[in-house]
Amino acid sequence: MASASAGFHDARPGPASSPREIRAALFGEEVGHFDREYRQVMADAAESLDLSGVLEMLERWRRVAWSSSDDPDAHRTMLDNAARRNAGEGVGTVPWEQVKARLGL
Repeated sequence: MASASAGFHDARPGPASSPREIRAALFGEEVGHFDREYRQVMADAAESLDLSGVLEMLERWRRVAWSSSDDPDAHRTMLDNAARRNAGEGVGTVPWEQVKARLGL
């Protein structure tokens, strides 16, 4: 039986593939982060004549877009929890051992 983590790493992100499609799949605050990073990596690529940074950035954001569209509620909860943690607020957590047991790992 394949582990749940293997499934995540083997899963192909959804159909969003162009920068425009990736951007369209993102939530509000993510769009601004995407836009800033996209402009920066494009400027870097223009100077270095190397697109590897652009391709890596797009692949990373493709996964975010996939997460956003696959389960929007879970993605929003993750963003809200991250914002609360960054603000120093407490966020309910589950010990890693419990997570692994729940996933059968």
